[in-house]
Amino acid sequence: MNDIGKEYGAALFMLASEENARDEYAASLEKIKSIFKESPEYLSFLASPGISLGERLSAIETAFADHLPTNVLSFVQLMCEKGRIDNFFEAAEEYKSLLDASKHISCAKVTSAVELEEDEKNKLIDKLKAISGGDVVVEYKVDNTIMGGLIVELDDKIMDGSLRNRLREVKDVMNS
Repeated sequence: MNDIGKEYGAALFMLASEENARDEYAASLEKIKSIFKESPEYLSFLASPGISLGERLSAIETAFADHLPTNVLSFVQLMCEKGRIDNFFEAAEEYKSLLDASKHISCAKVTSAVELEEDEKNKLIDKLKAISGGDVVVEYKVDNTIMGGLIVELDDKIMDGSLRNRLREVKDVMNS
């Protein structure tokens, strides 16, 4: 994630906190993200220096004015005006990270060689909650190249218990 996106996301989060509207702003950012993902050409249009700034800002107003809080609309227009609309996804991600942190919610990414059973997922979530001291939202991914075990990314920490990693460690010891 780049620093510009983080700065914009943090600024919006501070504003949302002052306005006591964190969840409302988060929902609005999710709406915008989904529109930009469904129509990447719209995001390209907003980033295009060949189109007048007035036209681009008017397009944002037309598309979102009735659906977004005023400050979120202004946020998107400001990103467009400053030539930073390409950093929107990073800003939205930073906002979400700050919102989760404020609610003591940790995000975990779990990679396994095979699909985990529900009881395995539940046990893992319980352990991750104990480690983080709060709620955990988990994203699961299957990657058979790790051969076995798990790789868990929790709050920017990586715990690599994969068979691939352990074999690499044994190889390193043997080559020392």
